[in-house]
Amino acid sequence: MDLLKTLEDLYSQQHFKSWAIESLSGAVRIPTESFDDMEKPGKDERWDIFADLHVYLEARFPLVFTSLAVKKVNTYGLVLYWQGSDPSLKPLMLTGHQDVVPVPDGAADLWKHPPYSGHYDGTYIWGRGSVDDKSTTISTLTTVETLLKHEFQPKRSVILAFGIDEESGGLQGAGAIAKYLLNTYGADSMAIIVDEGGGYMDYNNITLAAPMTAEKGRVDVLIEVTTLGGHSSMPPPHTGIGYLSKLISALEDNPFPVELVPGAALQAVQCLAAYDEALPKAYRELAAKAATDARAREQMKQILLGQPGMHDLFAARMGTTQAVDISQGGAKVNALPERSMAIVDHRIADWSSVAAVYEHYIDVLAPVTARFNLTLDAFGLLPNDTRPSAGYVRLAPTFHAPLEPAPIPPTFGAPAWDVLAGTIRATLSSSQRADSLSTKTPYVGPDVMMGNTDTQYYWNLTSNIYRYSHMGYLDLYNGAHTINEAIKAEGFLEMIRFHSRLILNADEAGAL
Repeated sequence: MDLLKTLEDLYSQQHFKSWAIESLSGAVRIPTESFDDMEKPGKDERWDIFADLHVYLEARFPLVFTSLAVKKVNTYGLVLYWQGSDPSLKPLMLTGHQDVVPVPDGAADLWKHPPYSGHYDGTYIWGRGSVDDKSTTISTLTTVETLLKHEFQPKRSVILAFGIDEESGGLQGAGAIAKYLLNTYGADSMAIIVDEGGGYMDYNNITLAAPMTAEKGRVDVLIEVTTLGGHSSMPPPHTGIGYLSKLISALEDNPFPVELVPGAALQAVQCLAAYDEALPKAYRELAAKAATDARAREQMKQILLGQPGMHDLFAARMGTTQAVDISQGGAKVNALPERSMAIVDHRIADWSSVAAVYEHYIDVLAPVTARFNLTLDAFGLLPNDTRPSAGYVRLAPTFHAPLEPAPIPPTFGAPAWDVLAGTIRATLSSSQRADSLSTKTPYVGPDVMMGNTDTQYYWNLTSNIYRYSHMGYLDLYNGAHTINEAIKAEGFLEMIRFHSRLILNADEAGAL
C-alpha cells in the first residue's frame, strides 16, 4: 500500500502528467497504419513505419526495454516478459495493438488538428490512435516503466503483448504472438488476459463500468452472380446486377432474429436496472425477473428496441447483424454484366454461430434463386444442380476466416473477475481528477464486445479473457476510427492508475 500511495502522489504531479501525455502524443505522431491488403512483414514496405515506433518506445521507456525480456515476433509484434519471483503463479497478460486504421485520402483537412499531430490543447490529446489503441499500449508501458523506477519486483510474472494489425484482422500480429506464447508457455498458461475493450460511464447517480466478457463472431459473405452477359440493346428482364439487387433486398427484408437471452447483454441491462434508482420501478422489477423468466426477457427486449433512436443499437447487441458494405458489377455501359458481387459483413451474436448464418442465407435466398431460375451454390452445403439456368449464384466466406463467438469467461465470484472488478471499483472510487467520479458509487458488470479484438487468437491461453480499457466514454471527443479522434488527458491518466492497480492487485491475489 505504501507503493500505491507513492504512485498516486506521483500521478497527481504536473511533471508526471506532462511526461505521460507527451508519451502518448509522441506515439500518435508515428502513423502505424495497417491495411487489409498488406503482405507479411518483410514483403511490404508499409510495415517499415513500425520500426520507427519501436525506436520511439525503446527511447521513451528505457527501463521496460532493458529490464524485461523482449521478443519481437514476426518482425514487429512485441512480447515483453517481466519475470516474477514466484514461478507457481500464472502470469498476468496485458495486451494492446500498435497499429491504427488509415486516415482516408482527403480526410485530414476535416480534422481540427492534423490526425498525426498528437496535439495536446490542454484538454484533449488529438490524433489517430489516441483512442484506439495507442492509449492502452502507452498506458501499460508507462505503468511498467514507473513501477520499475520504484524498484517494484512482482511475484507474479507479467507479459505485455502488442500486435501490429488488429485493425485488419490480427493474423500477422496477435496470430503470430499467440503461436509463440503457446509454444513457449503452453495452453492455459496465463492467469488472466486483459485487452482493449469496455470502459465506464455515468448513469444518474452511479458510475457503471463494463468489461466485455462476450465478443461477437464474424463472417464476411460474398454473394456472386454470374450470367452470360451480352449487348445492352437486347437485355433480359433482369441483368446480373438486377438479380444481385433481388438477393440483397431479400436479405434486408429478412434480418437475423434478435433475442435477449441469459448472457452478457442481459447482465448489462440488469446491472444498470439494479443500481440506477432513477429508472422506473416497473422496469427495474422486470429486469430482475428476466434472469429466469423468458416472457420477462421478451418484454424487456421489446422495451429496449422501442426506445427512441436506440433500436439499431440494441438490435446489434442482441442479435447477428448484417451490413452490405461492398458491391461491384458491370464494366461498360453497353455491355450486360457477366459478374456482379456484393460482400456482406456479419457480426454474430454471442448465442449464435457461423453455421446459423449460413442456414439463414439458404432459408432466405434459396426461394429467390428458385423463382428466377438461378443455380445456387451456398457454401458448398447444397447438392450440385446441373439443370440449365439463367445464371449462377455463389455464396462463400471471404476476406477473413469465419470466426465463432468467443468463449464466455467466468464472472461474479470467480477469482480473476473479482480481481478485475475490484480494481475497477477502487480506481474509480479513488479518482482525484477535477471532474472526479469518486462522488458516485461504481458498479461493474459484463457486456458484449460488438467488434473483434486480438483476443480471438488467445482463447487457448486462458479462459479468463476480459476486454477492458478503463476508458471513460465521456472522455472521448468523437470515438474510435473517426474524424477528430481524441481523448481527454485526464481520462488517459486514469488508465495509467487502473493499470498500476491491476498489476499490484493481481500480484497479491494468489491463485487465479
